[in-house]
Amino acid sequence: MEKTPSKLDLITEFFADFSPRQLEQLGALDELYKEWNSKINVISRKDIDHLYENHVLHSLAIAAAFELPPGSNVLDIGTGGGFPGIPLAIFFPEVNFLLADSINKKLTVVKEVAAAIGLTNISTRHTRVEDIKDRKFDYAVSRAVAPLKDLWYWARPVLNKRPSEGNYPASGLICLKGGELGKEISESGLKPRMLEVYDLFPLDYYREKYLLYVHK
Repeated sequence: MEKTPSKLDLITEFFADFSPRQLEQLGALDELYKEWNSKINVISRKDIDHLYENHVLHSLAIAAAFELPPGSNVLDIGTGGGFPGIPLAIFFPEVNFLLADSINKKLTVVKEVAAAIGLTNISTRHTRVEDIKDRKFDYAVSRAVAPLKDLWYWARPVLNKRPSEGNYPASGLICLKGGELGKEISESGLKPRMLEVYDLFPLDYYREKYLLYVHK
């Protein structure tokens, strides 16, 4: 009898080294987000049935491209319903994540999902990034939150100056973006390293989707 492919097959097609615990956590996201999204809308209704392709795997593009050092601290700027922070926290259980958003009800979903799957390496904060004065981070991540110029303006003051070491990147901003980015990059005055997500995950959804990295 032919095995019915699971939603997780999309993830394990590209990542081979998840522990049973991580697979359990990833697998639980589908029902949890469907349940919470019906109460507090954090994912568009057309997207909720494509959670793993459009949100989970997309977030994990950061993990496919960058190895984050154990013990490092990561800020998720404008996390919304927990992307990319929650998938990354599952992938990097020894990295500490702060998921920040200016809309508190979205963080309710983040906290409930994290608690349900036993994620202990994330915390949340209802704040704008520019109001964070008491912490520093090794990396900032974001997904389709704001123009690169603004993201760097917010992220730079809260980033440590951590040099690259081995496979670990220097401290900086890693963001997921889509579409034509030439004007946005030009206006930022930055020279980010740019990777095509389609090169990591050759699926049609990821055409014209990019990873940008700016080191401090």
